[in-house]
Amino acid sequence: MHGEQMAEEYPTVGLDDDALDAARLLAGRRLPGLIVTGPDGCPYAVLPASQVVRFLVPSYVQDDPSLARVIDEPLADRVADKLAGMTVRKLLPDEPREIPVVNADDTVLEIAALMARLRCPLVAVVRDRQILGAITASRLLELALTPH
Repeated sequence: MHGEQMAEEYPTVGLDDDALDAARLLAGRRLPGLIVTGPDGCPYAVLPASQVVRFLVPSYVQDDPSLARVIDEPLADRVADKLAGMTVRKLLPDEPREIPVVNADDTVLEIAALMARLRCPLVAVVRDRQILGAITASRLLELALTPH
């Protein structure tokens, strides 16, 4: 089986799209991440949901998780307010990373190897730089575990 056969339709967001809208898309569809496209429409990055969650946690709480307990509940309930007025670009790590992209003819093992190496919950499947869809880790496992 090849990437093109495994790919499923998947939402994308642009670098300059609203971060709060992207977070709502992640939450509303319970996605492991989003494919972020550049101005040319080609894959630019994958934004894992865990990265958005990490962004919501203040750095001082990341440094000392015990501080999370002393923040009052009304303030804690408004952590997503931090996303207001921000773009998806701001949620991405500062340092450039390898883009999790596979070719339409890549095999299950090639795709699994890339996901494992990048520790990425999904990959974009492309042909001629055009996105055909995505493969999530759960989809890949489903296919790998299905008897042939």
